[in-house]
Amino acid sequence: MPVRNRFAELLPEITAWRHDFHENPELMYDVHRTAGLVQERLTGFGCDEVVPGIGKTGVVGVIKGKSTASGKVIALRADMDALPIHEETGLDYASKTPGKMHACGHDGHTAILLGAAKYLSETRNFDGTVVLLFQPAEEGGAGGKAMVDDGVMDRWGVQEVYGLHNMPGLPVGHIATRVGGLLASSDEFEIEVTGKGGHAAAPHDAIDTTLVASQIVVSLHSIVSRTVNPIHRVVLTVGTFETDSTASNVIAHRAKLKGTVRTLDTENRTLAEERVRRVAEDTASAFGATAKVTWTPGYPVTENTAEEVAHAVEAAHAVTDSVDPETAPIMPSEDFAYMLEARPGAYIFLGNGDTAMCHHPAYQFDDSAIPLGCSWFVELCERRMPAN
Repeated sequence: MPVRNRFAELLPEITAWRHDFHENPELMYDVHRTAGLVQERLTGFGCDEVVPGIGKTGVVGVIKGKSTASGKVIALRADMDALPIHEETGLDYASKTPGKMHACGHDGHTAILLGAAKYLSETRNFDGTVVLLFQPAEEGGAGGKAMVDDGVMDRWGVQEVYGLHNMPGLPVGHIATRVGGLLASSDEFEIEVTGKGGHAAAPHDAIDTTLVASQIVVSLHSIVSRTVNPIHRVVLTVGTFETDSTASNVIAHRAKLKGTVRTLDTENRTLAEERVRRVAEDTASAFGATAKVTWTPGYPVTENTAEEVAHAVEAAHAVTDSVDPETAPIMPSEDFAYMLEARPGAYIFLGNGDTAMCHHPAYQFDDSAIPLGCSWFVELCERRMPAN
């Protein structure tokens, strides 16, 4: 189809953008170089409006169609930040900054949306307005929330929002999505257990905090198996266990546990917090110790809305024969969830072929996936806002 042919022509240019972003990764909100290049290119494409500094370092571009009589406004989003990982790919365009790497493909997402922006600016074959959201700090900084809190949806009258993420393990040329929860919420907890320190030779004179904390770890893992409906997905992980002593002959006075809970619905998210607190506090109390639980809410569930998924799937079928509209949810989290809380929309997975998973030092983005990602964005806009 014409859209795909045009992006095949543009692929060398878009790939060069992607490689440049990859060589120069930036973390969290400190994406000044990346955002500056995005702003420069959007301006060069002839976007009707280009506004930096939204959500601290986010960039918004606006493209009006040949007509705007429909009044429709659709937002397309890409994330720009990298990860604090030392790259081990051996690529000739590998990261120039030790300890920083585009290990999740956000360089690819940014390049794809820039490619779509260039095409849409050239053709404007739609009736309405496209708002481009280039977001910082997806990797733990809640940049999506920062842009929403900065008024991005209201300021530009966004009615629907769409985004994509590359997916290692899915073949290039494949698009997958689903109605409802696609990615999980992610909350963190810290449990500080206080007992009574002592000598290892006299446990009867102490309250063994290590033992108490160990019992809490075991009991926490019963929450999922014995409290949550088994047809629902909840993942609880205790990631760290530390005591205030490193000596073999000391019973620690304090121990600290840290972990995460991931769920696919609000009800289980609430239940998990309640049960973690109860299990930790009551288990500690049974041994004569105390447990202080600190719960830190993270990203909410990335929850696609039905009508917008239907639009996303229709556009996907127009650009590829390989579409899964009922893919299984996965348990990582994604701060596009905040945008979906603010507006109806859909998030899709774009096949990235056989490579290491995201967040791995050997991960590689497959540039051959770029034309499909660009084509999907364009097809979505032209179908949602058909020109008269």
